[in-house]
Amino acid sequence: MADLSQIVKAYDVRGVVPDQWDERLAEYFGAAFAQVTGAGAMVVGHDMRPSSPGLSRAFGRGAAARGVDVTEIGLCSTDELYFASGQLSLPGAMFTASHNPAQYNGIKMCRAGATPVGQDTGLAEIRTLVEGWLDGGPGPEAAGTPGEITQRDVLGDYAAHLRGLVDLSAIRPLKVVVDAGNGMGGHTVPTVFEGLPLELVPMYFELDGTFPNHEANPLDPKNIIDLQARVRAEGADIGLAFDGDADRCFVVDENGDPVAPSAITALVAARELAKHPGGTVIHNLITSWSVPEVVKEHGGEPVRTRVGHSFIKGEMARTGAIFGGEHSAHYYFRDFWNADTGMLAAMHVLAALGEQSGPLSELVAQYDRYAASGEINSTVIDQADRMAAVKAAYEGREGTSLDELDGLTVTTADWWFNLRPSNTEPLLRLNVEARDAATVERVRDEVLGIVRA
Repeated sequence: MADLSQIVKAYDVRGVVPDQWDERLAEYFGAAFAQVTGAGAMVVGHDMRPSSPGLSRAFGRGAAARGVDVTEIGLCSTDELYFASGQLSLPGAMFTASHNPAQYNGIKMCRAGATPVGQDTGLAEIRTLVEGWLDGGPGPEAAGTPGEITQRDVLGDYAAHLRGLVDLSAIRPLKVVVDAGNGMGGHTVPTVFEGLPLELVPMYFELDGTFPNHEANPLDPKNIIDLQARVRAEGADIGLAFDGDADRCFVVDENGDPVAPSAITALVAARELAKHPGGTVIHNLITSWSVPEVVKEHGGEPVRTRVGHSFIKGEMARTGAIFGGEHSAHYYFRDFWNADTGMLAAMHVLAALGEQSGPLSELVAQYDRYAASGEINSTVIDQADRMAAVKAAYEGREGTSLDELDGLTVTTADWWFNLRPSNTEPLLRLNVEARDAATVERVRDEVLGIVRA
């Protein structure tokens, strides 16, 4: 029997195929999703991994057997699936393992309007149902009349929706290198960019779920080396890198230098606040100090949250926020059903760049104000013990404040750091920011000295 505790995560299903899960299990997940949502219809999409078409079809069969009409949109990015869920007002399931290696696959599920399904919002119930069926109990009960399975292409509608949110038709011509990492950006970018004043230089647009060129994870510096070199060689204005399911986008400037996701968050926040004066902007606690500063400077209200899309989307719904950003290059928009879409963030950056004459490096300098360490992982046996040791070292220091909204955050007038345990691995994750690089190095080394003692 499959061990669902290994594959049902906090926000999705994810594991190795066929070792940890297979099409039979996908069919059960489809039946359970149908029962938990109580929906009469749903939409299902998948990425380019070799196992994705079979798994997504099996999921659809499981739902249809329960009387649910299933719309298969086929190959799509995760944000394209969210678009379909929002536009059609249907629950949705996306088959992808994002940036994980080729042997992995997973399911990201949402209710109608792209509202996320996580442990507290239906995923635990889905797991319980599937475990019951696997444990020798009666299987999913078939409906008297099975649902209908139909196919629909929504790529054109998705592109039109995005282009209606950010008008790029009048910007100056830009040369744009895009590294799709053999992922779904190779499917969506040509349609979204078609006819715009953009000279597209494609890299690794061939859909290939074995990722022959590099991992489709642009947050790892080694995976954007090719993009950086190509931007310089082409004399391009900007480089964009998408992850495997194309819901995250990473930006490099005309020099090939990475642009921090916090700077992108601040830039997009300023643009969204121009459209929605006085709006609320969500940022997680690892984004730069510059984000709430820029939001306030543009008349907005910054709200700090825990890391993770369920917390961001929950706070956006609660506050009516117009935009949210994370240090991991996830960007969320009220105009996109509070869902994350790297493509829409990229279009905002292209618009901001194309509406003025200067290079991207100059444009983003106003949003990138501090020195940062990036995320540093330490393997530790006892996370709680090391967290407690770090807390004890800083607690009570003059001019220092501590909070435990998500892990431990220690803040002074000149620097801050956050130390968080991984939910899935024996790791502690450290992020440091300060007013200068020397202070970042000093604080980083001090904290790591305790963590790795």
